Amino acid sequence: MRVAGFGFRQSATLESLQAAWQAAQPVDVSAIAAPEDKAQAQAFATFAEALSLPVIPVAPQDMHAASTVTNSTKVREKRGTGSVAEACALVAAGASATLLQTRVISEDRMATCAIAEGSTT
Repeated sequence: MRVAGFGFRQSATLESLQAAWQAAQPVDVSAIAAPEDKAQAQAFATFAEALSLPVIPVAPQDMHAASTVTNSTKVREKRGTGSVAEACALVAAGASATLLQTRVISEDRMATCAIAEGSTT
């Protein structure tokens, strides 16, 4: 299963999410993932609906356990992981997931996207 993971600020727009998605150059993505406290945000829900992809909410404790390539100090302090997008992608992609695309950032710096592939449990 190939999953696009997202991290984004509460004020991120649909355009922010689209820009991060395009920068990640997703291919054959089966689902998108975000932290469970943001998975229902209006812009993200609209984005998911436009893509016709299911949303996988990721629990904070699962994000903490993910080993990310990117290690943002600010994000680690706030979210307990080096990259929300990478952690969400890895967790949602399932067992033995690997990153195909590390975190990319939208031009407005409001959203990030990473792509992982793995097997679902």
